[in-house]
Amino acid sequence: MSTPTAQGGGERLFALTPSGDLRETPVTGPRQPLLAADSWLVTDGRVRALDRHRDRFTTTCAQSADLPEGLLDAFWSGMEDLLPRGAGHWFPRVELEAAPPSAPPDTILPGGRRLLYRLRPAPARGTSARVWGLAVSDPRREPRRKGPDLDALAAVRARAAAADADEALLVTADGVVLEAANSSLLWWEEDTLCHPAAALPVLPGVTASLLLDRAASTGVSVRSCRRRLSALAGREVWVVNALHGLRPVTAWTGGSLPVATPVRAASWQAWLDGLPTPLPGGRVHRHGP
Repeated sequence: MSTPTAQGGGERLFALTPSGDLRETPVTGPRQPLLAADSWLVTDGRVRALDRHRDRFTTTCAQSADLPEGLLDAFWSGMEDLLPRGAGHWFPRVELEAAPPSAPPDTILPGGRRLLYRLRPAPARGTSARVWGLAVSDPRREPRRKGPDLDALAAVRARAAAADADEALLVTADGVVLEAANSSLLWWEEDTLCHPAAALPVLPGVTASLLLDRAASTGVSVRSCRRRLSALAGREVWVVNALHGLRPVTAWTGGSLPVATPVRAASWQAWLDGLPTPLPGGRVHRHGP
């Protein structure tokens, strides 16, 4: 008996029952639009800032659904027990969805919702990023919540990939930069670390918050800004998220915007790499064959 691992390199899915237990459920059928989601990297049983991911996910769930008191706590506690603690790289995701008609009845919570833990092998990590130089008008309906707009963002990333880019930059209707389709955006103006103004419709990024906290605690100037893409020309720009950590932008594909040679990225990524802590010991479970 051991903490579950993905079978054959694929996904495994666990759903919360109304009694507060997590049970394995088949990974079949079309995925439902998500009301909330969050994901993070687990490497050899270590994770970075899991408490911040919990805060973001539970806040989004509370805004999206009226769940019975205690169910979110039971879900998170059971999910933590199932996180993989052995060698390997994983990118688990927690989800809140409206239950599909095909869902097993014992996985449907009051209000017709489901809380899901999806165990996934981690995708390959990158150390730099090519960003689509043709800024995309933000397609999200709920930009401050992670989950409802994942399908729309996946479509944007697919267009960027067709343009030989790893990421796509999102902007407001009047061209102010917001973030990337799958990452927060940070950049340097001289010795100041900049980020989009808080009043702009951006997702509260966990990794970005860690970097901004580090800057503030070490005396690095931080500035909240409204900038258009042209203002990033020749600057050190980072796209940051939980999977990759920090990736300096090394090209703006499809355009002529110049890039700067990253001089700060390596040391700040090394700092991020030192943050993961061991997961607490989980209970022993038997799931699946």
